[in-house]
Amino acid sequence: MEKQFLKYAGIGLLLVLIGIAAIFYVQRGAHIELQGSMLKVRTLPIDAASSAVVIDFRFLNPANYPFIVRKVDVYLEDEQGTDVEGTSVADADVKRLFDYYPILGQKFNPSLLIRTKVAAHQAMDRMIAARFELPHRDLDARKRFKIRIEDVDGAISEIVEARSERR
Repeated sequence: MEKQFLKYAGIGLLLVLIGIAAIFYVQRGAHIELQGSMLKVRTLPIDAASSAVVIDFRFLNPANYPFIVRKVDVYLEDEQGTDVEGTSVADADVKRLFDYYPILGQKFNPSLLIRTKVAAHQAMDRMIAARFELPHRDLDARKRFKIRIEDVDGAISEIVEARSERR
């Protein structure tokens, strides 16, 4: 009797595990989140107390649903681990930034704008520029930059700079 019980309990457990796996498989594209990495980070001193950063990045929407950008923020994580928020530079001013500071090089990608629609399974290359009220040396001494992108439905994705400990 005990062997028969263990046999049926094992079969029941196997069926429950198969059901759970099927649910996870069906829901695999329902989680809305962008995955990405930073391609190029350029910093620039503006004056003694402020600096700018231009970040080129690539991201992918692995979900089965579109991601519509509601808000984009850039943060610097300093040496102590504190996040400092930068002020995003408007797309119209980004061109002037590149014209006025040729040391930045060329603008490789279009800016990531509010209401940008990222279709399901689509990858994009974009850039963001931000101003920090910090001296340039603080930008160079950072742990990393973070780009926080919010969807119109509230999902938040974060793209984090992969930075070695010391250059």
